[in-house]
Amino acid sequence: MINAIAVDDEPVALDIIKSHAEKVPFINLKGTFLSAMDALAYIKKEPVDLVFLDISMPDISGLEFAEMVKHQTQVIFTTAYPEHALKGFDLAATDYLLKPINFARFLQACQLAEDRVKQMASNQTERESLFVKDGHNWIQIKFNDILYIQGEDNYVSIFEKDKRTLTRITLTELQSKLPEDQFLRVHKSYIVAIFKIEKAETHQLIINNFKIPVSKVYRNVLLKMLIN
Repeated sequence: MINAIAVDDEPVALDIIKSHAEKVPFINLKGTFLSAMDALAYIKKEPVDLVFLDISMPDISGLEFAEMVKHQTQVIFTTAYPEHALKGFDLAATDYLLKPINFARFLQACQLAEDRVKQMASNQTERESLFVKDGHNWIQIKFNDILYIQGEDNYVSIFEKDKRTLTRITLTELQSKLPEDQFLRVHKSYIVAIFKIEKAETHQLIINNFKIPVSKVYRNVLLKMLIN
């Protein structure tokens, strides 16, 4: 399932995308936004796999928006202006849809996004570690050694059994680099290693004797993960 949002300053355009998305079984359109600023705020709290993004918008253009989120999510541009296509692909967009968007073309773009998600998941499965910057150095951290990760603004602390690494990256960006079958976000500020959970209580988890809060937003997902 691909979690997506749509951003466009025209309500009619959002209605069309919503209608098309409802017909695609692997697209979960979590929200639509008339304001690019509101969409950016949402992505910071709730990571998504894909954004359907209009290029011509007030305040922040679609191209500027895509530049801000290029390491976090895929982008499918939507616009009425064909001349914007080249600029869109310069930002490594997944696809480009010309308005008015017909369903067949919309489905084709969604399938391209699905292929990319599968490829990313495959790459994550093959990897056993990641590199993060610690001061002036890049260090390797094995996924199996991570207990939990705490985020604060544009920094995260990666906790291993006897070690803490502070690196400059957002929690959402780091989450995209972690294997989904090994790590789970349980709070706006915490990601945990699923197999390192020692005890799950109503509002918190215990990992290595540390208490990690679980927010209501993530509680049901955590419960399903633990009992399946």
